[in-house]
Amino acid sequence: MTHTTTKTALITGASSGIGKALAENFAKDGYNLVLAARGIAKMQTLADDLQRRYKISATVIGADLETKDGATKLHADIKARNITISALANNAGYGSFGEFKDSALPTELAMMQLNMNTVVVLTKLFMPDLIATRGKILNTASTAAFQPGPYMAVYYATKAFVLSFSEAIAAELEGTGVTVTALCPGPTASGFQDKADMHASALVKGKKLPSSEDVAAAGYRAMQNGQRVFVPGFMNWVMAQSVRFTPRNMVTAMVKQMSKPTAA
Repeated sequence: MTHTTTKTALITGASSGIGKALAENFAKDGYNLVLAARGIAKMQTLADDLQRRYKISATVIGADLETKDGATKLHADIKARNITISALANNAGYGSFGEFKDSALPTELAMMQLNMNTVVVLTKLFMPDLIATRGKILNTASTAAFQPGPYMAVYYATKAFVLSFSEAIAAELEGTGVTVTALCPGPTASGFQDKADMHASALVKGKKLPSSEDVAAAGYRAMQNGQRVFVPGFMNWVMAQSVRFTPRNMVTAMVKQMSKPTAA
């Protein structure tokens, strides 16, 4: 299959999980790719595979987006290669499980940098490209965005930011041809739980989670359809809606109960 498109998608966090699966969906649809993360070897293996199977081009860029200037450097690197971005998938992010009083401040600050600041910087810097190409933005938020999250307080707050930011700029961009989609998955089978060290959480322990591939495919379709907020999975959608009608202190107590560490 040979594509003649000049569409190019930038995907952050593309070395594993939802980001890797999103790369497959974009490539299958004929997008050229820019893959950005710290795991260069994994991304290169993915790039080689997708180029071979879909006859697209894939550029791999090592980027540490937890650092203050990581997103700015990534933008400069892409512009130096004369690449125009027509789809931006702000997917990189991580969480940390445990009580806030016990967590390491550098970990929380790096998480805030990656989950929030990097999203804003890349969206801002690539906005001229996206407007020129009438492009698409896909921001990976979470069902965590809809309520406070005891035991993952900062992570939940960062995802609330991503959801609010996405919906606001989607409204601003009406009439430009640019659409913004906030993808809000629940717990997903990916490397996220390992990074967050949350295997003891009642949210995931002993549960069969949806695959990264299924979540990415559904999110990709929502992005192409211009859907502003997409929550994959009926029960996830019900839970996200129900918090709108439940007293906030009750919601927080429920999340605390659902997330608490379980006995080994």
